[in-house]
Amino acid sequence: MTETRDTAGALTSEEPPSLTEAIGGPLGAAESAVPAAAYVATYTISGQDTTAALIVAGALGVIFAVARIARGQTVQYALSGLVGLALSAWVVSKTGKAEDFFLPGLLANAAYAAAYLISILVRWPLLGVIVGAIRGTGMGWREHPEQVRAYSRASWIWVGLFSLRLAVQLPLYLASALTALGVARIAMGIPLFAVGIWLSWLILRPTLHTAKSPEPASP
Repeated sequence: MTETRDTAGALTSEEPPSLTEAIGGPLGAAESAVPAAAYVATYTISGQDTTAALIVAGALGVIFAVARIARGQTVQYALSGLVGLALSAWVVSKTGKAEDFFLPGLLANAAYAAAYLISILVRWPLLGVIVGAIRGTGMGWREHPEQVRAYSRASWIWVGLFSLRLAVQLPLYLASALTALGVARIAMGIPLFAVGIWLSWLILRPTLHTAKSPEPASP
């Protein structure tokens, strides 16, 4: 959920999104990478103790949630990362497989890729729905064919991004290559996410100034 909000926030600007803005600032970058890295490191150092690894990752998740609340962010967004960690911990506790820490993320990538693809095929590109909601312009962009095409092209970027993550990380998951999976998760997280936002902005920039809320009719 945090990624979706940060994506839309960066894309609604009529100025090029900075890398810091695209990833949700230093806190967003740390929140994305540190718990997963700590999980893999603790699991390796502790002699493959999944309990210790989950405790360390969970503790870091709590710290990041508290930091978001301290910065004045809503509880919903502050807890979104923590909920993801809790789900990963629950899956590992049920299966006993360390690599299952990354299973919810893989399933989320598959769901996002499918959602963006289906939205393009039915001509309701998901990126347009998200950006329209954030900007307060609603679905007015659907009345302009050039905006529908732009949102569709930009949505293809996210289909490719989520699909690429799956193509690289799923084989590592199936091979139980935990360290390599953790590295891939981090490497294909913030950097790929920022590239996706920047490319989407380049596509949508010409249409942003036309996607305004309609003026009220004169009496």
